[in-house]
Amino acid sequence: MKKPDAGQGQPASELISKRIAELGDWRGEALGRMRKLIRQADPDVVEEWKWMGTPVWSHDGILCTGESYRDKIKLTFARGASLKDPARLFNASLDGNVRRAIDIFEGDNVDESAFTALVRQAIALNSSGKSKPPKKTKP
Repeated sequence: MKKPDAGQGQPASELISKRIAELGDWRGEALGRMRKLIRQADPDVVEEWKWMGTPVWSHDGILCTGESYRDKIKLTFARGASLKDPARLFNASLDGNVRRAIDIFEGDNVDESAFTALVRQAIALNSSGKSKPPKKTKP
């Protein structure tokens, strides 16, 4: 899959790598680790740079975003409320009907296999929406 241009002359993947390096602390390490897991779960994932500097991973639609804050990294799954989360990784944005997020704080260890399972579920959910035939209207 072709990686879309970030619109700033640099590919999104380069801008994401630059953001990770610029963070220069545990947040960069955490974001880099989660990015690696996303890419392992889906080698065809599309990396994008949206909304004035937010890393976005997509496959038939947005899977998740990766935002960095002073005290945390936030991975927001666009359709997270529809995903099964038996490991209870989602710990933020739990009241919404669509999105769910994982806030990662310094020292947190995210269950890599559970996270990978969430990414794969998100891919399957996005892909299933693309393959559904259009609804037939009754005459």
